[in-house]
Amino acid sequence: MTVPITPDVLTVPRRLPDGGRTNIVGLTRDQLQAALIAAGTPEVQARMRTGQVWHWVYFRGARDFAAMTNLAKPFRALLAEHFTIEIPEIVKREVSADGTRKYLVRIAGGHEVETVYIPEEDRGTLCISSQVGCTLTCSFCHTGTQKLVRNLTAGEIVGQILLARDDLGEWPVPGEGMGERPRLLSNVVLMGMGEPLYNFDAVRDAMKIAMDGDGIALSRRRITLSTSGVVPEIARCATEIGCLLAVSFHATTDAIRDRLVPINRKWNIATLLGALRDYPRLSNSERITFEYVMLKGVNDSDEDARRLVRLIAGIPAKINLIPFNEWPGAPYERSDWARIEAFADIVFKAGYASPIRTPRGEDIMAACGQLKSATEKVRAADLRRPSPGLTAQP
Repeated sequence: MTVPITPDVLTVPRRLPDGGRTNIVGLTRDQLQAALIAAGTPEVQARMRTGQVWHWVYFRGARDFAAMTNLAKPFRALLAEHFTIEIPEIVKREVSADGTRKYLVRIAGGHEVETVYIPEEDRGTLCISSQVGCTLTCSFCHTGTQKLVRNLTAGEIVGQILLARDDLGEWPVPGEGMGERPRLLSNVVLMGMGEPLYNFDAVRDAMKIAMDGDGIALSRRRITLSTSGVVPEIARCATEIGCLLAVSFHATTDAIRDRLVPINRKWNIATLLGALRDYPRLSNSERITFEYVMLKGVNDSDEDARRLVRLIAGIPAKINLIPFNEWPGAPYERSDWARIEAFADIVFKAGYASPIRTPRGEDIMAACGQLKSATEKVRAADLRRPSPGLTAQP
């Protein structure tokens, strides 16, 4: 059953479905402080108590108030009575031969999303989701085949970071401080399921939690938000989050982009580029990343490359060329490698970085949306399969 998106989806403090304790994960500092006061914490202590709880949850990775040993027992009892520390549940975890980890994650209501961790030589990047499904129906994207169910809450978004750190064993051990060992999870990209700018408030709050220096402590330059081009929210992203921006561009004419990225019919290329020209100044970012999936015979010609360079002239930018990650039933094919390299060479000679993204995790279906769909098919088959000892009826 599809759950409608209503204003109460993002109500904070967020009560658990049974109307019981409030989940701390996802509350901003101000929201946590207000919740502690409402639960009976004296106002003169609230700021200090907020900092202590914050440190335990987001720096130490605590999941139990009893573990917060520098807090007085009566205060721990108050926390346990009024609050809980809940993060999404890993339903399925797969590890690729190249080290990529893909998680199928269950959130409140039994819905599932995907999270992917990609280790590299100099960083570890976590790709997180912001919605269950998506409304944009981009024709090359597997998530676009899945209907939007609802927005994720701030807690469900930042919770993906916490569960990945759990799985990686990255929380500091007792006596260990911040920065004493290399970070396994050093970057976050909002490039998973959903359009982040259609869930702006929750994404903003989750990223503020992730950037807080007393907890997860990710620099805003270590966070990249990818949008298909929700023009009215781009300026808000610059001023209220200030992270790096990536744009799912993928075409150099409105005719092709209308087909690949249907939101282009609402905000066309010229309108989108107008908003992007202001972003580096508003956010104090170095440059914008243009994501460009390479589709054989669709958007990969030399003329496309030259037109792309002309379109983005004057915008500090790099172009990420993405070999299409094919999925069963996909209407497109991946461009030949020689064609991708020729395209990259034209862009590079025009003065733009044009890295070709190395396909990762193909053996575990790491393209967004594939694991969820595959799991749903297995479950559907199980439901159709006769129970042991019963004879299927004609």
